[in-house]
Amino acid sequence: MSESGNAVRSLTDRTIPLAKQQLGIVMALLLLLIVSSFLSSRFLSLPNLLNVLRQVAIVGILAIGQTFVILTAGIDLSVGAILGLCVVLFADILQTQSLAIAIPVGLLCGGLMGIFNGVGIAYARIPAFIMTLGMLTFWRGIAFICTSGTPIPITDATYYYVGNGYLAGVPIPSIILLLTLFVAAFVLHLTPFGRCVYAIGSNEDAAHLSGVPTKRYKLLVYTICGFCAGIAGMVYSSQLSVGTPIAGEGYELDAIAAVVVGGTSLFGGSGSVFRTFVGTLFIGVLANILNLTGVDPFVQQLAKGALIVIAVFVMNQATKDWK
Repeated sequence: MSESGNAVRSLTDRTIPLAKQQLGIVMALLLLLIVSSFLSSRFLSLPNLLNVLRQVAIVGILAIGQTFVILTAGIDLSVGAILGLCVVLFADILQTQSLAIAIPVGLLCGGLMGIFNGVGIAYARIPAFIMTLGMLTFWRGIAFICTSGTPIPITDATYYYVGNGYLAGVPIPSIILLLTLFVAAFVLHLTPFGRCVYAIGSNEDAAHLSGVPTKRYKLLVYTICGFCAGIAGMVYSSQLSVGTPIAGEGYELDAIAAVVVGGTSLFGGSGSVFRTFVGTLFIGVLANILNLTGVDPFVQQLAKGALIVIAVFVMNQATKDWK
């Protein structure tokens, strides 16, 4: 068989399992929606569906940023702590400054924390797991130092509207999530940078030999992840109207869970932010129906953990033929 024929066959063998995997994720979400509608008569009500969209916004935004990192075969365990420090910064700045200053500064700080992570990983060659695990404690410690462990109240009514208001009947946090989703999708699928992100995750050495500035792009993906954590921190602080140093604890695991359930490979090179969005919705709908049916919160944690394990198993089964 010719080289071109082999290439076509290889591409087909790789694409078919991925297409089945993507279809499976969507079908699983549709099945969960159908089952949920029978379990609770309130589930399909418009207020409840809008509430689900509002509730998944913060984790969804974090998960979109995490997708960039995981596509390069990395991981960021510090996003929850970055969110928490940004929440404290938003609250502190709003004590004396306007929204026009607080929001850009808070988002910039999120991006700068991502840059710090990226420098350590890309240039100092510290393993991503170790670097971001250390920064999880580091950023959380700074948040406690800045507040002395005392929450900072937010009294700006306009800022409160960002996390709790509605635009044309749609929760503003959900609109922010969707805007973040479409911008991220454009960057990943329609720019040279996005194609290089996939190349790095597939084979970093080959990407480097092909002329891809792998260190710079790995720095950028962690910057994007930190910036998304800043956006999530803005929504979080607005919803609670208080800057607390414990904000975002455990959210890094929720974000990773959404990415994994969406089918993005932890080994890099395969996935998309749209699949992450579906994974986020799946977890959000599952949590919502468990709440509506009165399931014990501790049992809900068991269900979430089991879901992650099952998702990884299914992902491995769908991709093992071409790895």
